[in-house]
Amino acid sequence: MQLSMSIARKILKEHLVEGQFELGEEVGIKIDHTLTQDATGTMAYLQFEAMKLSKVKTELSVSFVDHNTLQADFKNADDHAYLASVAAKYGIKFSRPGNGICHQVFLERFARPGKTLIGSDSHTPTAGGMGAIAIGAGGLDVAVAMGGGPFFMKVPKIMGIKLNGTLGDFVSAKDVILEILRRIDVKGGLGYILEYFGDGVKSLSVPERATIANMGAETGATTSIFPSDDVTREFLKLEGREDQWIELKMGPEPDFNKVIEIELSEVVPLVARPHSPGNVSPVSEVENVVVNQVAIGSCTNSSLKDMLLVAELLKGRKVHDNTTLGISPGSRQVLLELIKHGALTSIISAGARILECACGPCLGMGFAPKTNGTSVRTFNRNFFGRSGTKSANIYLSSPETAVAAAIFGKLTDPRKLGNYPSVKLPDIINIDDSLIVDPPSDGSAIEIVRGPNIALLPDVASLPSDLAKIKVLIKVEDNITTDHIIPAGAKILPFRSNLPKISEFAFEQVDPTFSSRALEVKNSGATGTIVGGENYGQGSSREHAALAPMYLGVKVILAKSFARIHRDNLINFGILPLIFVNPSDFDKLEQDDKLEILNVKNSLEDKKKSIVVSNKTRSLEIEMVHDLSEREKEIIIAGGKLNYTRNLST
Repeated sequence: MQLSMSIARKILKEHLVEGQFELGEEVGIKIDHTLTQDATGTMAYLQFEAMKLSKVKTELSVSFVDHNTLQADFKNADDHAYLASVAAKYGIKFSRPGNGICHQVFLERFARPGKTLIGSDSHTPTAGGMGAIAIGAGGLDVAVAMGGGPFFMKVPKIMGIKLNGTLGDFVSAKDVILEILRRIDVKGGLGYILEYFGDGVKSLSVPERATIANMGAETGATTSIFPSDDVTREFLKLEGREDQWIELKMGPEPDFNKVIEIELSEVVPLVARPHSPGNVSPVSEVENVVVNQVAIGSCTNSSLKDMLLVAELLKGRKVHDNTTLGISPGSRQVLLELIKHGALTSIISAGARILECACGPCLGMGFAPKTNGTSVRTFNRNFFGRSGTKSANIYLSSPETAVAAAIFGKLTDPRKLGNYPSVKLPDIINIDDSLIVDPPSDGSAIEIVRGPNIALLPDVASLPSDLAKIKVLIKVEDNITTDHIIPAGAKILPFRSNLPKISEFAFEQVDPTFSSRALEVKNSGATGTIVGGENYGQGSSREHAALAPMYLGVKVILAKSFARIHRDNLINFGILPLIFVNPSDFDKLEQDDKLEILNVKNSLEDKKKSIVVSNKTRSLEIEMVHDLSEREKEIIIAGGKLNYTRNLST
């Protein structure tokens, strides 16, 4: 099939190093840039160390500390010391705690049009607002890319999002991506790159484009990308990086496999209701819901443009007596500019709490709502329990709608705030990269700092010929997220570098007995399995959602379909993802059923797509299939990507 040359396809083809660039085929892509953050970075760098390389081989790799910044004891601080020492030893830039959220800082200081970036965070597509191919991936994939290996992906379809006209007052980029989610939901982007075109693109600033690209991850899309034009050039000029600009012209409509058209003037203020980013409705339909807490920030809406707008809307106003407002500027650069322009005074005078330049409440790291509380947040996810309070109701909104909720104490159409302020980025900003530490030219003598909470990865056995004793550990419905599998939050995140400990929290929000039951099965010499519905593993790129089941003895997962990043992470850690041929067979499996898969290794080696699962408890057989490439089958048979990579070098 002849593929058109959209911006996304042009960049991918320019970076092609393995495979045939044909729709649906697996290809290897050269990666220019990588990023990690501290919640995923420690494990990624432990994996990089296992490769025994002396230095990273990418053009640029950056390690950020922005997730686990709440230092209640030694654990997070120890991880930060480990990350700093690894960065210095292996040639990685290190963004220190307090410098800001990885995606916001990367957009400001590093993102470049036409480059490829993978990051161990699912919202890495933020840099697509700059015209980069930026893809979220598991930490092991990032580690391999840092070692010079290609990133493998299936050639995606391109969904063109045609933007016409301009947005109305009190309607913002967040409402645009919520409108897209309203139309295609959390699975509609699977197998696609979302590429934006049309005359409406030029009306959006780079921070606005980045907001849209960031939250495209919630559709299941591989990534999102905008053209690189004069707007991009002006943003890079503001950041002192105009020499890094290249033009990437938007392709014509026939370039796309599918087109969605949006009249920007017709978009209205929207919210995502609990507990899904795809549960979208106009604010007008949920007005008067009492709001106890408002949080403005996250990698979605913490840019200088967002914060200047919030300051203008809060000027001369007071936060409602029954509502708490917390604001997290996206970077130190943003915070310094707010101070310089007096905007921080307006924010504080209105009664807002200023939180750290970090992810913070977005993943339950502080600022949790009260019991049964309602919180309106300018974040990208409102999964059950993610805020840190299981009984809370979380709504996602634009900064405009969030300010209206804070002022009125209830969900309110922001157009009731009065006149819409005109906010533009300043002509000059002060560039201060002093919290970004450059590695020395030779870090070979540097010693890695390892605290007592850092545990090395266990060895993983290769796939056995038969999986003769399998027990169904748990059965879950559609759209189970990685937050369900391994929750975030201040209690659990500090154990991201301690696999045995974090595995104790697997599926805690669904069934607190899961981990102990899984270990019993593992210790008996049997294998555990998980039965899932559609879009199993949506959400965060956290590979711990695959690592923990692997540690607990899970070797196969049966589901109706898998989210892209989680599927890849399962393969990376030797867990076989199988898909129901007949989705109705989902009903033929229950928790504690005993299963058997014979000749599983031979089936993969013989290139069979179909694998029969025998339910010994119910005396029936279920046909499953896999969609593994030849390379992925070799990874599964080897017991995971680390074993596979070691085998290649021997």
